[in-house]
Amino acid sequence: MISGDNRHVTAHLAKAVGLNPKSMLTGEALGKFRDEALWHLAPRTDLFVEIDPQQKERIVRALQKTGHSVGYLGDGINDAPALHAADVGISVEGAVDVARESADIILLSRDLDCLRSGVEDGRRTVANTLKYISITTSANFGNMLSMALAAPLLPFLPLAAKQILLNNFLSDVPSIAISSDNVDPDRLLLPQRWNIKNVRRFMIVFGLISSVFDLVTFSALLLVFHADQPTFQTFWFIVSVLTELAVVLILRTQRPAFRSRPSRLLLWTTLVVATGTLAIPFLGPLSSIVGFVPLSALQMSTVLAIVVGYIAATEGAKAWFYDRKSMRKQPFQHG
Repeated sequence: MISGDNRHVTAHLAKAVGLNPKSMLTGEALGKFRDEALWHLAPRTDLFVEIDPQQKERIVRALQKTGHSVGYLGDGINDAPALHAADVGISVEGAVDVARESADIILLSRDLDCLRSGVEDGRRTVANTLKYISITTSANFGNMLSMALAAPLLPFLPLAAKQILLNNFLSDVPSIAISSDNVDPDRLLLPQRWNIKNVRRFMIVFGLISSVFDLVTFSALLLVFHADQPTFQTFWFIVSVLTELAVVLILRTQRPAFRSRPSRLLLWTTLVVATGTLAIPFLGPLSSIVGFVPLSALQMSTVLAIVVGYIAATEGAKAWFYDRKSMRKQPFQHG
């Protein structure tokens, strides 16, 4: 709370709304501090009293300097500098003109619940956007690396062009549903910020896991099944699509996958695409159009074993990744 009023009156009001009146800084004391000292004190102070307009702006900028996203609510002339400086300036319909002009949001009713809902919706959107970017970049990196490793070693392409297009189409259908996915409550507690270094780290870790299992798949096809081109392409196509579908459900949450419920749309699109992928090689003339052939029971069992192994490895890597990161910071910085 930032107020220009007397410290005793403001402390009484602060206590009534659950703030600690002992965590107080007066305008007189604040005026003696340099900006560097205020950067340290502002995040640790609940109550600023007897503050002038310029000091309100200093407090807002100090919080921003320490990495916070700052919203400021005010309705008077003295609030205009802070409203203008804040990331989100909030005023009310009955505020003075200068306050309303400086604000980004004007509340038409005396209810802050609309702000809470708006913040939650915004954080949910950002969380799902980061999910999509992280999952798709790691999957694409893994596929690209696998293709680059396999192409020089095989007498044929690991996947034909039309098979790659079908692979991308099927794996992208559930990814589109991520926009409506549920978000874990702990991801809504703090705002998340874009951090390209953490996205890159995420991409490398989980992309490499995908490539390792692709190499296991190639080894099984060449050394165990002695697969010809159609069988090789059919087998890897199914493994590739199923692992990409699995990774959406696993990496959409920082929790173990079974402890976080996806949205119905995401879950059902994933199940439908997975069922269709398993059926594709057995559709007769339709499957032959894309160059697929039926697989034996042993080969299908091997496909499922590889996918289950991939799921277990990815879950284990996810636990390690977030535990290791929690020693420093979240994968996508909060602020």
